[in-house]
Amino acid sequence: MPVNPLINILVVEDDNDINSLLCNIVRKSGYVPKPAYSGTEAMIHLESRTWDMVLLDLMLPGLTGEEVISKLRGESHVPVIIISAKLDQQTKVDMLRTGADDYITKPFDIEEVSARIDSHLRRARRTMEAPQAKEVRHKDIVIDTDAKLVSIGDMAVSLTAREYHILLLLLSSPKKVFTKANLFKSVWQEEYHQDDNTINVHISNLRSKLHKANPGEEYIETIWGMGYRLKN
Repeated sequence: MPVNPLINILVVEDDNDINSLLCNIVRKSGYVPKPAYSGTEAMIHLESRTWDMVLLDLMLPGLTGEEVISKLRGESHVPVIIISAKLDQQTKVDMLRTGADDYITKPFDIEEVSARIDSHLRRARRTMEAPQAKEVRHKDIVIDTDAKLVSIGDMAVSLTAREYHILLLLLSSPKKVFTKANLFKSVWQEEYHQDDNTINVHISNLRSKLHKANPGEEYIETIWGMGYRLKN
């Protein structure tokens, strides 16, 4: 497959063999990999240029993967896929809350990693290509779709890429009730397989951030047995 020089993926993994394997998966998918072997090295690369995706281990020398994604999410919406040997559910939930777009456990299936990379890049590309109004509003929420910035009143609200796209989708149809399947297919660009935990974590985290910016207002309501919509 010819390499697409426009798609650059940072591969952050301290194990040489696994890093090499992931880089080969990226390369065979037609993208350009860049290996990094510590959290500190990853931050140097992240601060020096723009990336299309990050594959991130958690147990890293220097800065941990948790620290890397926490720093990254304050500055970027780049898709991040965690690839880790940590199997506990709480770690997965914490990483989704912090801003990971996906979580793959080791040992991983090569075809699955390749498919998930393609899926997240496809979603990101569709989002960029979709025509959108430059500014979307609801109550005191303002979304600048060019800059991908969200504010409530005079306060900037820092959202992960998933949270941003969920909020933008809700604002795009303020009276529509979105089922979990609607949200998953629109934001993840994948078929929904009753993965309630993923949706619940992102909605909960989004609500928490909006509430922190304006505790006196409620923006998203749950329609029991159906889904979610904006609260008017």
